Amino acid sequence: MKTSRIREILVQAGVIPVLTVDRTEDACPLAEALRTGGLTVLEVTLRTPVAFEVIRAMKSVENVIIGAGTVLTAADVERACEAGADFIVTPGLSQITVETAHRLGTPILPGIATPTEIMTGLHLGLDTFKFFPAEPSGGLPMLAAFEGPFHSVRFCPTGGIRHDQAASYLARPNVLAVGGGWIAPIDLIKASSWTEITRLARDAAALRQR
Repeated sequence: MKTSRIREILVQAGVIPVLTVDRTEDACPLAEALRTGGLTVLEVTLRTPVAFEVIRAMKSVENVIIGAGTVLTAADVERACEAGADFIVTPGLSQITVETAHRLGTPILPGIATPTEIMTGLHLGLDTFKFFPAEPSGGLPMLAAFEGPFHSVRFCPTGGIRHDQAASYLARPNVLAVGGGWIAPIDLIKASSWTEITRLARDAAALRQR
């Protein structure tokens, strides 16, 4: 059930903005700017003191799905779910975070970078993962290598991916979505450059139709 739901979210997303937000007041205008550009699945990283408040605020914006990223512990999973996160994203594979998310009924997208981690995830009942960090871990050639032994597994590569690389990732048969920080970089968020973020989101959303 959880695997099915995370795949549905990734297919709906196509491209997921990975967001680091320092001010709670930026949450709603940022979510609205991304939604206007055609991106409705967003990942808020737990890299700032206000991340949980940002998730809670973004949940008030209609027609968006909010994930909590950079989730490291079971306590992070619990707090993210309490804040209203629709799904959980972790940078690595941890049995306790997977089990906690399953217990709370929240879809989880754990990070992997090796065949061993994929096999461990399969043992935990998962078949959909974040490939992270994608570019430093081998990028497209590594995804091609995964396809043979793990033909039923699907990925959301994230980490070091630029706009001009995203279409090549999305063209791979074992990729459901890509994540990236290029759509709403920190400097544009801090400058409240919502029009520019909408433009970048629109460009990213167009990648799904190529």
